[in-house]
Amino acid sequence: MPGPGAHLLYALSGGAALSRLAGPGDRRFGPHHCAVYAANAFLGPDLGSFAEWLCSFLPSSAAASAAGDLAMAAVHHPFYYPLLLGLPLAWAYAWLSRRLLRAGVLDSAAGVPLNKRQCFLLISAGSLSHFFLDHLFEENGHSRMYTWILSTGWWKGRAPINSDAVVVVGLLCTCLMGIFVYINRVKHGKSAAEKSNQSFFLILVIATLYCMWCASQIYLRQPSQPAIGEEADLGVIIFLAIYLFLPHGLCVLSMNKKDYTDALNELPLR
Repeated sequence: MPGPGAHLLYALSGGAALSRLAGPGDRRFGPHHCAVYAANAFLGPDLGSFAEWLCSFLPSSAAASAAGDLAMAAVHHPFYYPLLLGLPLAWAYAWLSRRLLRAGVLDSAAGVPLNKRQCFLLISAGSLSHFFLDHLFEENGHSRMYTWILSTGWWKGRAPINSDAVVVVGLLCTCLMGIFVYINRVKHGKSAAEKSNQSFFLILVIATLYCMWCASQIYLRQPSQPAIGEEADLGVIIFLAIYLFLPHGLCVLSMNKKDYTDALNELPLR
């Protein structure tokens, strides 16, 4: 399974890319964001593994093993980790961000520390990013998530040609590209932010309809038939939505706002 280097490199490179995209004049995703995001992408859910290892040194082997297994099951999970430890860790990271900024150890391009809301979003994003790598590269490629992704494809020989799939998928893809071009057409009166929001909404709607079609062919139709030829589109789309796009979306939501007045007021005078 991925080790410390893979988790840290993946998270820090993603954070650095977000910092770069924010632009030099207003880098709203700064070093404090990157540090908290990377720490939770690496060490975060693995706190369960660390607790399991510590329990192995306790005198009572049976009780220690049970406690370690419980910690592993509760914490080493993409959603249980932020739900169980997110709030106390958010408070701790917000306090640490203030201390590091005041001490001049870690710079903040915005000049303000992270607040608890931002830290909670980054903790959640880090947890999901951690499992983006774990689900793909652990258990010799036989993790439950990876096995489910492959199960949404067709592996019973050559997939039969399904005219319904051709019509439905062709219509959805045509609508996606056609409406996207219409939203972003030249000399349109709406702002770039409005066009971006409409484009994201369009993608969400088409992706939902696409997944509904795939699920209906795989799980509701009797007998089941390949939704999109031999492709595992249902598993791939859902996996990427949860473990790639959602954590990066949480990182975007954690960015500082242009108005830093409230955050500056939170800084101690001494």
